[in-house]
Amino acid sequence: MVYLEHKDLWPAEGEVPLDGDWEVPIGVARRVREGRDVTVVTWSGGVRIAEAAAALAKTQGVSLDVLDLRSLWPWDRGAVLDSVARTGRLLVVHEAVEVAGFGAEIAATVADALFGALKAPVRRLGAPRIPVPYSPALEPASRITAPAVAAAAAGLVSWRS
Repeated sequence: MVYLEHKDLWPAEGEVPLDGDWEVPIGVARRVREGRDVTVVTWSGGVRIAEAAAALAKTQGVSLDVLDLRSLWPWDRGAVLDSVARTGRLLVVHEAVEVAGFGAEIAATVADALFGALKAPVRRLGAPRIPVPYSPALEPASRITAPAVAAAAAGLVSWRS
């Protein structure tokens, strides 16, 4: 097993249970926020971005169902398929390069399993295919932002064939 941590999560703070079993189960997604219009599937640092995007989208009348995969292999296909079957729309958000990222596996699985139930095409939102800039002024240009996620979700809601 390989565990990777996101550098932007190092300063994160939150409650930690003091009693009982609080292990994170491998292969079981966590519903971060319940919504009705678009399923947003993400993991690691993308979770905080998706949470902020859900709050922003809500002000625009779009309700996001945010799922945190928590592990990529195995990944919780059942939770993703159940959510997308309910919302009819999927936005996969990951910070890796969009081309050939793990989001493609999720998108393909949902497209195969739920093609007839989709209200809009499956959409991925990932980093551009560029070298990662290390300049503090340039790095934000290559990152996924909450406004970009909210805009992509709104685009799926307003999509017409």
